[in-house]
Amino acid sequence: MLRKLMVALAGIGLSLLLTAASVSAHHAFAAEFDANKPVAMEGTITRMEWTNPHVWLHMEVKKPDGKIERWAFEAGTPNVLFRRGFTRKSLEPGTAVKVDGYQAKDGSRRANGRDLTFKDGTKLFMGSSGIGAPYELNQKATGK
Repeated sequence: MLRKLMVALAGIGLSLLLTAASVSAHHAFAAEFDANKPVAMEGTITRMEWTNPHVWLHMEVKKPDGKIERWAFEAGTPNVLFRRGFTRKSLEPGTAVKVDGYQAKDGSRRANGRDLTFKDGTKLFMGSSGIGAPYELNQKATGK
């Protein structure tokens, strides 16, 4: 009987641990990004990670001095992006784009992406409508 109780408690503990890890992995906009630090980057896609809870877009940006910086832009969930017109083939490595968004609070080369613009002018909204996102970001996501 004691053995069954210990196994049950271990199972419950593991379940709680996995739930806590999943909740901490998903965050509000304001927890990581700064609405007062807008960024606009033009560059070339190097890869796109279709992972939950957010898709990550990686690109190389050529600075005026010729140096290359690597940036990562957080986007919405894979399902949300798919409904907005993104597919896994939308952003192949080597695609030239412009991304507008908001830089990470820690000053790293990470940002929450808002709009992605292709060379032909086509725009895709890539931002999330998370708590703490700038008003215009939430307004665009919800269509209000």
